[in-house]
Amino acid sequence: MLSGKQKRFLRALGHGLKPVITVGKSDVSEAVIRETNEALESHELIKVKILESCLIDRHEVAEELCTAAGAELAQVLGRTLLLYRAAKEPRLELPKK
Repeated sequence: MLSGKQKRFLRALGHGLKPVITVGKSDVSEAVIRETNEALESHELIKVKILESCLIDRHEVAEELCTAAGAELAQVLGRTLLLYRAAKEPRLELPKK
């Protein structure tokens, strides 16, 4: 579980990132989950864009992706999510809790 201080730190890092995953009409499919896992393995911190064509609520999308990928939600801003999962050899050093 991320603390408030850690979430603020991750939001600051994620500000300049471009979305690497797009959730559209197919909602949270196996392919989206697989792509999310691959992106988290290589980047640790990713942005996910939810298109207008997505039929489920953005908070439900966030919950499903986090559960399926074992990630933590750092931010929901409009239709953009910021997800974090520490790598086996973390490159990001989070502030202490």
